[in-house]
Amino acid sequence: MSGLYLVIGAAALCAAAYLLVLNRRLAAKLKRAEMLFDLSTKVHSSLHKPELLDSVSEAARQLIFADEAAVGFAYEPDLPGEKDLNFNERASKGSIVGGTVTVPMVARGRRVGVLEATAKNGRVPFKEHDLETLAKYAGPLALALDNARLYEALEESVNELQIATQLKDRLENELQIAGSIQLSFLPTTMPSANEPFDVCALLKSAKEVGGDFYNFFKIDDNHLFFTLGDVSDKGIPAALFMAMTLSLIKGKMNSDLSPGELLEKVNDELCTDNAQLFATIVCGVLNIVTGEVVLSDGGHCTPYIVKEDGTVLPIKLPKGIPLGSFPEFTYRDQTIELERGDRFVLYTDGITEAENASQEQYSTNRLQQFLSQTSGYSSAEIIDALLMDVFMFADGAPQSDDIAVLCLMRR
Repeated sequence: MSGLYLVIGAAALCAAAYLLVLNRRLAAKLKRAEMLFDLSTKVHSSLHKPELLDSVSEAARQLIFADEAAVGFAYEPDLPGEKDLNFNERASKGSIVGGTVTVPMVARGRRVGVLEATAKNGRVPFKEHDLETLAKYAGPLALALDNARLYEALEESVNELQIATQLKDRLENELQIAGSIQLSFLPTTMPSANEPFDVCALLKSAKEVGGDFYNFFKIDDNHLFFTLGDVSDKGIPAALFMAMTLSLIKGKMNSDLSPGELLEKVNDELCTDNAQLFATIVCGVLNIVTGEVVLSDGGHCTPYIVKEDGTVLPIKLPKGIPLGSFPEFTYRDQTIELERGDRFVLYTDGITEAENASQEQYSTNRLQQFLSQTSGYSSAEIIDALLMDVFMFADGAPQSDDIAVLCLMRR
């Protein structure tokens, strides 16, 4: 009977020992699970890649007692702690080779790299449960690193957007300044109502600055100079060429020069500068007393005379080349007569080539028809009504070219 008690006692001791070992294993698994949860939660608290990489070795030491750990990415490493591992050679479920355990890192269904831990303390080989534990940690780590990558990309995009916005604001400010400078080259006041002529002009650029231009000024008590032109380009290059052209015109024009002689001098200067731009132009000199107008053309649109009764007469001038095209060109003059009440109208092709949504152009026919209905209008009234007619024709279509108009009436 005593032998039976001994057997039962031994069995009980074995069972107790087994339960103790089992409890210890369960306690270790529970501790490891809690640790894994804490570490997984911790990696998701950061969106900065360097911080995540710094935490990898400490996590490996706590989870599987490894001496060090590194993350190998599927791209060229660029930060300390990123080890250059051959990602393509790693097994899909991880591996244990000697004192090294390697597990894949997958985020959002995409392999992003591997997590490798090495040199376990005490030279004890890694076990399968170490591989499983490290694999469980690699999942949230991969997702956290992928989130950090996305966050970095977002930060970079935001920074690029901020830089682009700053550059845009700076450019808009510079364009506003350029537009103000461009307007400073144009006449700012219209002639007195006591003058025997009525002249008015308007410029409306398609952008902040443009290449259309005009000018008028009295050469002496009896002569009024006027001009209108169109530079071949748009934007800042055209505005610079326009400013240079107007400066040359105003600097060289005097009572001893005819319009054709003026254009020859300005053209030679522009060709010398080799700006690779050109400008069509019409310029003229009105004899305020007699109404005689001497005109010269540089490849520009046909001007019109609008008679007091509404008759519209196109003025066919001897065609010259645009300014800046070729040097030493001879521009010819032509003389016309303005009777009292006649209006002389100059314009750029931004008027006749204005398009509506159907890509129909305003055209010279519509321009002539409009001008025939302006009997009794002042110069300013003709320009205002013409722009309104063009914009109504366009019916909301964006302005594609600069617009300039000049109207001169002999009172």
